[in-house]
Amino acid sequence: MLKLKLNGVDGEILNAVSLLCDEYDFALSSDGLNVDVKNVSGSDVIVTLKDANATIIYDKTSHFFRALGLLIEGIRDGENELNISQKPRFTSNGPMFDVSQGNAVINLKSIKKVIRQLAVMGMDTLMLYCEDSFEIETEPYFGYMRSKYSYDEIKELDDYAYMFGIELVPCVQTLAHLPDALKWACYREYREDHECLLVGDDRTYALIRKILTDGTAPFRTKKVHIGMDEAWRLGRGQYLTLNGYVDPIKIMEQHLEKVMEIVNELGLEPMMWSDMFFRPYSPNGNGYYIKEALPQSVIDMVPDNLRLIYWDYYNHEQEVYDNMAAQHARFKAKPVFAGGVWTWVGYAPHWDTTFVTTERALRACKKEGITDILATVWGDAGTECLFNTSMFGIALFAEAGYCEELDYDYYKKRFEFCTGANYDDLYALMALDRVPSTRECSGANPAKYLMWQDVLTGLFDKNIEGLELSEHYSKLHERLLEARGRNGWYNSMIEMNIALSDALSVKAEAGLKLTKAYKDGDKAALIDMKDNYLPTVIEKIKKLRLVHFDCWLELYKPIGWDIIDMRYGSIIARIDSAIRQIGMYLDGKLDKIEELEQERLRYNGFETLPHQNYFGKTITSSRIVTVL
Repeated sequence: MLKLKLNGVDGEILNAVSLLCDEYDFALSSDGLNVDVKNVSGSDVIVTLKDANATIIYDKTSHFFRALGLLIEGIRDGENELNISQKPRFTSNGPMFDVSQGNAVINLKSIKKVIRQLAVMGMDTLMLYCEDSFEIETEPYFGYMRSKYSYDEIKELDDYAYMFGIELVPCVQTLAHLPDALKWACYREYREDHECLLVGDDRTYALIRKILTDGTAPFRTKKVHIGMDEAWRLGRGQYLTLNGYVDPIKIMEQHLEKVMEIVNELGLEPMMWSDMFFRPYSPNGNGYYIKEALPQSVIDMVPDNLRLIYWDYYNHEQEVYDNMAAQHARFKAKPVFAGGVWTWVGYAPHWDTTFVTTERALRACKKEGITDILATVWGDAGTECLFNTSMFGIALFAEAGYCEELDYDYYKKRFEFCTGANYDDLYALMALDRVPSTRECSGANPAKYLMWQDVLTGLFDKNIEGLELSEHYSKLHERLLEARGRNGWYNSMIEMNIALSDALSVKAEAGLKLTKAYKDGDKAALIDMKDNYLPTVIEKIKKLRLVHFDCWLELYKPIGWDIIDMRYGSIIARIDSAIRQIGMYLDGKLDKIEELEQERLRYNGFETLPHQNYFGKTITSSRIVTVL
């Protein structure tokens, strides 16, 4: 085992280093390799090794941990001499994990694991995106019966991150994106619509004060992300009824002024998403990306101490990022950029889109001097893709922070060292959605809707005709079996995807096979579907559910799994109903199977495989009743 003797390191950093020993297979020892450590303000990350003596020179604590990782990695690679100098390109850089929208609140053990990996990557920021995933002492219905963090849990995470030079930053919502809280009757009178607060109501600002007070209390930092994005119907809900039509930009100005009063009273350093300032000036009046310059009046509306966050993980064109970065640089406070790690579209990570958007966005940031960076990891519509998969993309942001242009071979090597995972194995997961006919960087997410769609009504069956998806997923299953047991912390995630690809190898085309047998009047094939094929589908989905359940409890708090459980339960129940209907039809108790009589149309008219991330829109054309 590698032994290190660190000279010039204070006790707090040494305590953090000791927490890395088991993970990175080294020990601290008085008879270890002599490593002189120097903290030099403004220094690059410098690592040297020669004649059995090493030197680390660093500025920020996060730079020290990157340097330590580079030293250990070099020695492990058999290097006898090292002379590494890396210039930090960003002032702050790190992930934001969504712990609200996908019902998946990462447990403390998992966040601490991530913090250690982020430290060795050299990242210095971690945000937790909380809509209602934290406690407000006087608001029992805020986050009621949903997973959330207590004050003590966040304080524990804040202390742990601080040891590694990582700033834990709260991210809350102070306008929209609050559907899970606002559904309760106690908030109904002061909401604009089902997810947005009513601007101008005193009760709104009383609640916002509590959100900002309790939501920031456990954190060391004074930084706070106040949200305020995607208020789609601002001024067109209850506000319109009470006040008549008012220009949304004026409503934003009114609301921002009130929220900033609270922020300033609490001594906080705010940042917020920028899109609501851009939307009125987009071509359709509700977009984000504009070509013309924002009016100076909008620039002047934003307070000097409010940093706007330009978020973008959709564009593939360099000029869009260049223009939007330049637009944001016009505001008085220095902007922040938020890119995205594409793990929010179902089971599969979209690495190609992550790579293209990240590379071009961060190139624009470096050109425009935007040096505060976030890598968002959203949990939209279910969080089927386990959050630790995202470390593959987060490592990309980390490496971009220490170079002018990305070297993908070097990034691959660094990812494997920092995480203990196999690059090619995690890259292979993209094939869950990159099936025959899907374009590179396509938003199509077939693994999600082919798992959840009904075998009798098959809303996506017309789109997958002729794609031989059973063969595709069978090959992927064989490929992932090769990855079994060689990915450390990620082994359970690999097991889930082994079970998923196996289930999709029979589930993806089940509706097509069933419909063909029925239309052909092939009773032998129908009997086989009833007695063998569909029961096999059920068994494979049951196995997937159990593996997925184990992964969930390993990574997340338990509450939130109920949503995924209901999805597995519903699809198993529907396949069971299909088996029963086939039996009744074969026995003459039904003269036809009505669902299979229906003509199959392309989903929403798409000629190719579409993007559809909402569970309710994949399983049925009938209305699923919800109470807003």
